[in-house]
Amino acid sequence: MAEISKDLIRGHTDAIVLNILAQGDSYGYRIVQDIRSMSDNQYELNEATLYTVFRRLQKDELVTPYYGDETQGGRRKYYAITDRGHEVLRTAQADWQIAKPIIDHLVSGKVVEA
Repeated sequence: MAEISKDLIRGHTDAIVLNILAQGDSYGYRIVQDIRSMSDNQYELNEATLYTVFRRLQKDELVTPYYGDETQGGRRKYYAITDRGHEVLRTAQADWQIAKPIIDHLVSGKVVEA
């Protein structure tokens, strides 16, 4: 099975992470696993990139970090989506629904003579 080009996904990583967090608070390693699973092992976001995304989302007040109370090992840093994050996600999802058929046509369609 071929892997998805990272270039195709790069502009959507914020929305991908927000979508996962909209389904429940999570932490870095778990989100990496969720993305791999959701993409049927065709895409893997490396943790360094994910933490860059977290910093950007936190700076834009789209997520809030907090530490869990793990009883064994180090405390995990969890992320929760904010109300503003939910708004941005809804906009990104709506934009994607508009862009998806246009991109499909531009990449696969034929030029029509005017």
